[in-house]
Amino acid sequence: MTSTPTTIGRLVRPTHSTPFFHGLLTFDNLFAAGGLRVTDNSTGVTFLPGCCDGLEDWRDWHQFVDDGGLLGFGHDPVSPIAERFGDTVRLTVNAEQSDSPVIELCVSELRHLLTGAERDLADFLALAADWASRHLPGHCAALTAALARVLDLPASAMSPEP
Repeated sequence: MTSTPTTIGRLVRPTHSTPFFHGLLTFDNLFAAGGLRVTDNSTGVTFLPGCCDGLEDWRDWHQFVDDGGLLGFGHDPVSPIAERFGDTVRLTVNAEQSDSPVIELCVSELRHLLTGAERDLADFLALAADWASRHLPGHCAALTAALARVLDLPASAMSPEP
């Protein structure tokens, strides 16, 4: 393997604007553009999801780890892909370039990173629920339920309201 990533990050750009939350409450097809990114801290290579991958697609990584195959995260001009070869996962930054940077890691490392990402998403949901209880008390339950749906997390992942 060429390197071992040590972080998996979430491209979550929260906003405190009421119009954002109003849109979240009223639209069923919300797309949280950004998805998950993986950074190899030893080389500085970062695998960024493409425009067609959103944060709500994070569970696709679990299916990929379980089933293997190929997982695409975008299209031209940058086409990031993930491939599984036995116990090794290769994340290619741009499949359109033969010399594209890659990150290779073992399946167990990716599972560990995904567990951390799920924990971080649950923590974000709890923080959003707390914020909503203070700033949007009349919409707190609906907002946190909508966020839980978008993030594909059980509502029990958030802290109970005070």
